[in-house]
This record gives sequence, C-alpha cells and structure tokens, in this order.
Amino acid sequence: MSEPTAVVRGRRTSRPRGDERERGILDTAERLLGEKSYADISVDDLARGAGLSRPTFYFYFPSKEAVLLALLDRVVAEARAHRDQAVSSPAVDVEARWREVIGAIAWTFRSHLAVTLAAAEARATSTAVREVWNGVMERFVEETAAEIDAERARGTAPDGPPARDLAVALNWMNERVLHSAFAGEEPGLAADDVVEVLLTVWLRTIYGGRVP
Repeated sequence: MSEPTAVVRGRRTSRPRGDERERGILDTAERLLGEKSYADISVDDLARGAGLSRPTFYFYFPSKEAVLLALLDRVVAEARAHRDQAVSSPAVDVEARWREVIGAIAWTFRSHLAVTLAAAEARATSTAVREVWNGVMERFVEETAAEIDAERARGTAPDGPPARDLAVALNWMNERVLHSAFAGEEPGLAADDVVEVLLTVWLRTIYGGRVP
C-alpha cells in the first residue's frame, strides 16, 4: 500500500518543475519567433532551446501548433487584463477612456510582436489558430457593442447602425491596421501614431463627430 502513496507524492512535488519546463518551452518559442518565422521553427528547436529532449517536449505539448496556441492564449490574457483595467479606471473624459482601451490592446500585442505576427501567419493554414483568434475578436466585438449601447442609452452617442455592426467594423479595422503598422507593411501607419488615428475613427463613428 505504501508504493502508490509514494508515487502520488512524487507527482505532487514534481509539478512546479513541470510548470517551469512548460514556461521554458513557451519562453523559448517566443524568443525563437523573434529570430525566424513560425514555419522555420521545429519541435527540436523548441525542445533544445528549453533544455529538454524531444520525448519530454511531447509530454507538455502535442505539437508546435499547441505551443503557438498557448503563447497566443498568454498574450490575449495579458491584453484582456490591460483592457479591463482601462475600462474600469476613472478616465478624465470619454476620449481619454477610449484612448486607454485601444492603447491597452495595441501596447500588449506590440510588446509581443513576434507572437502577434506568427499567429497572423498561422491563421492562413491552421484551423485551430483561426478559431481561437475568431473567438478573441468575438469577445472584443461583444464588449464594444455593449459599450456603444450604453453610450446611446446615456444619450452621449446618437442612434445609428446596430451597435454590433459598428463593433465588428471597428474591431476588425483595429486588427488589420495594427498588424500592418507593427509588421511595417506599406502603405501603413507609423506604429507610434496608430492609436491616435484609430481613436479618431472610433470617436467619430460612435459619437457622430460630437465627442461629449
């Protein structure tokens, strides 16, 4: 009877080490993505960079794609935390509040540029990555629509197209414009200017050119 107990205890005490190994794989992946494209990174690269054997890597992740999905989850969680903080913080005025909301997302994805660009690249070929990103966008759309409806209910924003339709257009605009700016595409906006340009479009769209 004592042998099973020893095995259970061993698993419990080894768990933090497993967490560290998982983080090591994720940190290695983000570092490598800053050096070469997602397509050029192999499982062997990830395992070797984290100081693990290939079989040990597969204990934590079933594939390279799973690593990218975990990285994307980590960046999205950070972006959501910053956005939630911006939404709940007492801004001086409406313009400042929206600037904080848009800026929180832009700053997070820019600070994890390698993951952002890799996820965009993988969406073309990976159904899993595409589904995750669509889910992220859907949540942003739902929250934006609720905020537009609230502004209309307060009388600070005029009636117009359905709030969800505006939210879809605004959020996909953000996604594409931010990507082009961060990736250095042409024509494109300077990365340092993109938040202010997006903010102008959001304010004029939501408030009809009359920001309260």
